Amino acid sequence: MFLRSLHLRQFRNYRDQAVSFAAPKTILVGDNAQGKSNLLEAVELLATLRSHRSNRDRDLVQQGAEEGSIAARLNRDSGSVDLGLVLRSSGRRTVSLNGQTLKRQVEFLGTMSAVEFSSLDLELVRGGPGHRRQWIDTLLTQLEPVYAHLLQQYTLALRQRNALLKQFSSRTEAAIPLDRAQLAVWDAQLATLGTRVIRRRARAIARIAPLAEFWHRDISGSRESLEIRYAPSVPMEKDDPTLIQQAFLEKIRQRAIAEQVQHTTLVGPHRDEIEFTINHTPARQYGSQGQQRTLVLALKLAELKLIESVVGEPPLLLLDDVLAELDPKRQHKLLDTIQDRFQTLITTTHLDSFDSQWLRSSQVLTVVAGQIAPA
Repeated sequence: MFLRSLHLRQFRNYRDQAVSFAAPKTILVGDNAQGKSNLLEAVELLATLRSHRSNRDRDLVQQGAEEGSIAARLNRDSGSVDLGLVLRSSGRRTVSLNGQTLKRQVEFLGTMSAVEFSSLDLELVRGGPGHRRQWIDTLLTQLEPVYAHLLQQYTLALRQRNALLKQFSSRTEAAIPLDRAQLAVWDAQLATLGTRVIRRRARAIARIAPLAEFWHRDISGSRESLEIRYAPSVPMEKDDPTLIQQAFLEKIRQRAIAEQVQHTTLVGPHRDEIEFTINHTPARQYGSQGQQRTLVLALKLAELKLIESVVGEPPLLLLDDVLAELDPKRQHKLLDTIQDRFQTLITTTHLDSFDSQWLRSSQVLTVVAGQIAPA
């Protein structure tokens, strides 16, 4: 797939900016805080309907405006398609394909695929479990767009169950007992939906782990061995939905008193962990910065290969100021892997990391205060 054009209106610091892409590699060069990352964020939103930088649409709409929009033309093997996303400060979104507004956002997902790699991705290794859950969920959304709807359903059931537990906590002084019949209904909902989330996460980890482990060995010169393990909060001996659901309900029963004391749900995929170990040592606590960067680079290269194999076309690659974070060896491995295989958008504050051959084969654009122009 190839992104032909992008048009941003009242998005972040872009008032009205159109840009056309004319080469497999586009380098966006400029000082910090000029809008380079904002452009990559717009592409990421079209691919995943998520931003790794903000959870609120009002942060994406230009200050003082009620709504902003992102429009793009994408070439795929099956033909070209026009994508549209309208963001509103109120939080209500509108998505469209070829000018037709879609009733469900899940119908929009899967049109464009992209892998984003930024300096913030080091939190995948050294941050809390939430970063790793968000990573696998974003990947799954691109591999299996219906997963986004499933995750939304699970999150809604979780909120309802938590509200019931909090309601019980606010009534304890009045000696009003917890409505256990109502709680049992949400237990069943949570277990059913949560089992579906767990099984999909497990399958995705099983597919990406060997790819990431291969790249990690390659980048480290076979000196280090990476292992990726999915650690769900519910015991999962094998991929059997009935057994997982039974284990889910049993775990809820075991944690019932603790949940009533803490007024929140303690069982389910929102408590899952994904463990990275290098040479049998936890990468989060003991990995050096170099090891952590190698791990994240291996994950991103694995994402590219996995998405390409599932979707049938190479995804876009978005590199947000990461070359400066990598030593020359890792830079070379990344740039050598990209070549012209993946359309790549790269942000940087200078062009020193690129050799003359790369620059000759790339489109170079300057970004200054939300204005983009050829270098």
